[in-house]
Amino acid sequence: MAEGRVVGFIHSGITVKNLESALDFYVNILGFELLSTQVANSDYIFDIVEIPGLKEIKIAFVQIPGGHVLELLEYVGIDTYSASSRSCDYGTGHICLMVENLEEMFKELKAKGVQFKSKKVANISAGANKGSKAVYMLDPDGYIIELMEKKLS
Repeated sequence: MAEGRVVGFIHSGITVKNLESALDFYVNILGFELLSTQVANSDYIFDIVEIPGLKEIKIAFVQIPGGHVLELLEYVGIDTYSASSRSCDYGTGHICLMVENLEEMFKELKAKGVQFKSKKVANISAGANKGSKAVYMLDPDGYIIELMEKKLS
C-alpha cells in the first residue's frame, strides 16, 4: 500500500465578505483572470467545512499572472467576522505577488483608493531578497497582499 504524500499545489483560498467586491478588486484592479464562479450548496461542501447553518458558499477562481490560482469564498447564511489582524499575529496569512515598476504601481493603486499597510516602498537590504523592493497592501477585506519587485540578476 502506497504512503500518502504531497505531490503538488492546487490553489490557495481567501474568505471574503462580498464576492462581487472581491472580484472587482482582484480582476479589475489587479488584473487577475476570472476562471470560473459557482455556488456550492451540495452535501459534500457542508461535510468539508462543518459550519452549522451555512446555506451556501459563493466561489470564484481567479488566476494570478504566472499561473497560481486563488479561490475567493463568500460564506452565505451565517454570521461572519473579519479576520483582519496585524501581520505578526499567528493565524494571519498573506500572498506575495511579483510585480514590475513597483514605485509606479504603488502610486497608481493609492490613487485608486487601495489601502496600504506600508507608508512607502521598502528597499530590501538583507536576506534572500536583498536588492528587491516590497510593500504590504490590503484587499477589501483586510487580507494582506505583498507586492515585490525582484532585483534583476
